[in-house]
Parts: sequence; C-alpha cells; structure tokens
Amino acid sequence: MSSATTPPARESAIEQHSIDYVPSSERHGKVWHQGPFWFTGNFVLPTMVAGFVGASMGLSIGYSVLAIVLGVVFGTFFMAFHANQGPRMGLPQMIQSRAQFGSRGTAVPFAATVFVYVGFLVFDTVLGAQGIGLFLPGGKLLWYPLLIAVSIVIAVVGHDLLHFVQRWLTYLLIAVFAVLTVVAIVHFSTNPVALDAPAATAGWDTTAFLVQFSLAAGYNISYSVYVSDYTRYLPADASARKLITAVYAGATFSAVWLMSLGAILATYLPGPDPILALREVGDLLFPGFGSIVVITSVLALISIMGVNAYGAMLTGASAIDGFRKVKPTVRLRIIGLVLVGLAALVVALLIPDDYINSFNNFVLLMLYFLVPWTAVNLVDFYLVRRGKYAIAEILDPDGIYGHWAWPGVAAYALGFLAMIPFFSTTFYVGPAAEAFGGADFSFVVGLAVASLAYVLFARNLDRNREAAARIESAAVLEGATG
Repeated sequence: MSSATTPPARESAIEQHSIDYVPSSERHGKVWHQGPFWFTGNFVLPTMVAGFVGASMGLSIGYSVLAIVLGVVFGTFFMAFHANQGPRMGLPQMIQSRAQFGSRGTAVPFAATVFVYVGFLVFDTVLGAQGIGLFLPGGKLLWYPLLIAVSIVIAVVGHDLLHFVQRWLTYLLIAVFAVLTVVAIVHFSTNPVALDAPAATAGWDTTAFLVQFSLAAGYNISYSVYVSDYTRYLPADASARKLITAVYAGATFSAVWLMSLGAILATYLPGPDPILALREVGDLLFPGFGSIVVITSVLALISIMGVNAYGAMLTGASAIDGFRKVKPTVRLRIIGLVLVGLAALVVALLIPDDYINSFNNFVLLMLYFLVPWTAVNLVDFYLVRRGKYAIAEILDPDGIYGHWAWPGVAAYALGFLAMIPFFSTTFYVGPAAEAFGGADFSFVVGLAVASLAYVLFARNLDRNREAAARIESAAVLEGATG
C-alpha cells in the first residue's frame, strides 16, 4: 500500500482538476481520512430529520432505532463499495458511468444526481439559516445567499479544503453531540411523557417500520453519487478493504447516531422542529449549551453544502461534456459552482415553510432514480469488467463506450419500471405498496432487477476491443501526465 500522505507542491491552493483524470504524480491522502470525512458528511441536520419519520407514524423508539440501524447498515453497503472506484480510475464518480451508459446515455442518472445535490443543498441552506436566525437578525434574503456563497468559496478551493474541514469538524461534532445525546437519554428516560407526545401511543406499526427502514437505507444510498469524488486523489494501490471499511464505518456510525437521536426527539417532543429541539434539549444541561449545539450544527451544514455544490458542479460538467466537449479548467468549475448556487437559492426561496414532508418525498424520489444506477455501476465494476477500463476512452465522449450504451440504459430502465408499483409517496402509492399498507419495497426490487438485467445484457460486450483500448489508454494517460 502506498504511503503517500501529502500533495505535491502546487502553484495555487485552488484545485486544478474537475472532470479530468488525476495522474499518479498528484495522488495523495490517507485512507483513514475517509472515515471522518464521511462521518461529518452524514452528521448533519437532514440526517436527524430522516429519523423523525418512524416515531411520527406511531413506531416506538426501540423499533424506530431498529429500523434505522437495519436501513443504514443495508444502504451504506452500496455507498461504501463505490469508494474503491476512485483510486482505481482516478475519475469523479458519475463520469465513470459512461462505461455502462455511454456519454449521452448518462443523461437520466446525471439529471437525478444533480437533483440530489441541489436538493440537499436547499435543505441544508434552510436549516442553516434557521439556526443562524436564533442568534442574528436578518431573514431568508440575507442568510440564504450568504450561506450558499460561503459554501461555493469552499468548493472553489476544492477537494483538499473540503477534506480538511470535514476531518476537523468530526472531533467537534463528536464532543458536542455526545454530551447532547446523554442529556437527551437521561432526561427523557426519567421524565413523564406528555399526553400529546408520540411516545404516549407508540408501539409496533409494520408500515411505519418499513417506511423508516426505506428512508434510512435510501438516505445513505444517495451518497453513492458522491464517493469517488473524494477518493479519486488516493494512490491507485490504496487498500480496497481498508478504504471500503473506512467509508462504511464513518457513514454508518454518524447516520445511526443522528437518526436515532432524531427518533428520540420525535418520540418525546410532538412535531419537533430540528433546530429548536436541539436548543431545547441542549439547554437542559445549562443555559447556552443548546446554542453551542446549534452553532456546531450550522458549521457542519456549511461544510456539507460545499460538498454538495462541488459534486453538482462535477456532474453537471460531465453531462454537458457528453454533448459538447468542455475543457476541465478552474474557470469551468467556478462558473458551474455559481450556477449551482443560483439554482439552489431559487429553490430554497420557493420551498414551503413546512419542509419536512417535502424532505421525506425528496429522499424517496432520489432513492427511486439512484437505485438502478448504483446497481448497474457496481455490477459492472465488480462483476462484469472487474475494474478494468480504458480511462482515456471514458473521457472521450466519442470513444469506444459510445454515446448510448444500450446494456446499461436498458437495465436502468427495467429496474426503474419494476420499482413503480412499489412506490409510496404522499402524491403516489403504487398498487404493490398499497397492498402492503403503504410500505415501500421499491429499492429491493430495483436493485435486483437492474443488476440481473445488466449481467444478462452485458454478456456480448466486445472484450477484445476494450482490452486493446486499455493498452492505448494507459499510454495516452502516461504520456499526458508523465
């Protein structure tokens, strides 16, 4: 395993790469850094909000936590295995999909991915502004643009700054929220339950359990589109086992912890507002500690907003490049980030104040669109091509992978269509979901159908042509970066 830990000297602190290949001479970082990065990436208020659902539907705290644990453990499995693709290919996460879908066939998963990034950026902005509003004057028109602007500045500097901020926030978050969690458990276990609190009538509910499970799984599956963006600078010989373990541990631990805390708050506080609930519980320790918790949460939100803006920029640039070749310059990154920020600002200003239902529907929608993609992408990497790709051809929109790769496109379409009867949202409930009382099994169906379909459709890939292209690709990349 490579021992490289520091980046080579650069003329600028601003990251120079975007959707292009990261050469071996610029690879750096430590595998264990992925653990705190994904811990902090998941330790944000939307994660806690995802834990409200089971309790709000009548599920007891014990069953809510069980559904959360099972869902997170399942969903993070898919996310973590994408981590290995970054160092092996040296590319951002979504542009790798050209090998399965073609440079233009990636349009649907790319659009869904931008939807995920911008959606999370919007909810993070709303929550961050609410937190700041507890201490400082000013409304949406002040704080929304300011928060988005700060996140874009972080994303412009890029990969290394994002890793640095995420890593050091981990220690602060663990210290503050460990105290808060103990306070919440001690307080709610020793105080009578209010008559209007969900805990007064909570118990077992099959539908609520499955909904909470699906939301927990889907929430972490959604991070699949992020992972290689932040592992692609690692040395190519980084240990796959250690890398996958680091990502899995960080993302699982934080999601289980914060969603479970959300379940506790939703069980004992009727209709909790995430910001106000944190301040209320924190102040039980001593007046002012709740404010410390909120401020810490806002810092984590600003950091993950930078991560979301960065990912949306990479995916958007990859999508455009499939139809019209673009140069992966710093200027392109800045323009892309500004456009992402403007889109998020408009949506944030338009979103209703009661955003909890909107958030739950958003998580389910992104699950529907991303599940067939993650199935096809992982099956291709681990079972079909076994990590062997012609990287230069992936970067060429007119390369051997084509504009439209029908095995991936068809498998994705079949996986998505198979999920529709199992959809369960506030605006549509499929017949299969309705038969199970509104429970949503769609992601299981989508994973199975898309995976099996792709294995079947990919049997006739031209392996000899791709093998020759890999040799030429290695020479091209070595010549370009040597």
